[in-house]
Amino acid sequence: MQNKSYDTVSEAMTDLKKLGYTMDFSIMTEEDCIICHKTQTELSPEDFKIDAFYRFEGDSDPGDEMIVYAISSNTYNLKGIVVNAFGMYADTTTSAIVEKLNNIYKNPK
Repeated sequence: MQNKSYDTVSEAMTDLKKLGYTMDFSIMTEEDCIICHKTQTELSPEDFKIDAFYRFEGDSDPGDEMIVYAISSNTYNLKGIVVNAFGMYADTTTSAIVEKLNNIYKNPK
């Protein structure tokens, strides 16, 4: 996937949906997975890969620091989006799911 630059989280999400990343996932640290509440699809860290990510830094509000991940799963034949905070409001748990998401922007390929 070609990396683009977006000005806002909503702009990134809108464009990713046009590219087929249509499922919205939430992080469930206690279950160590991400879940699409609409379909109840749960993905563990080994079930998906991160195709791209976009980091947004809040210029005036640290609470606006977010990362949008474009993920895909060959196992389940799906593509979707995960949004996670970083910085001041980041999830500090040590779950494998958060670790996988955090490692991509700490150690990009």
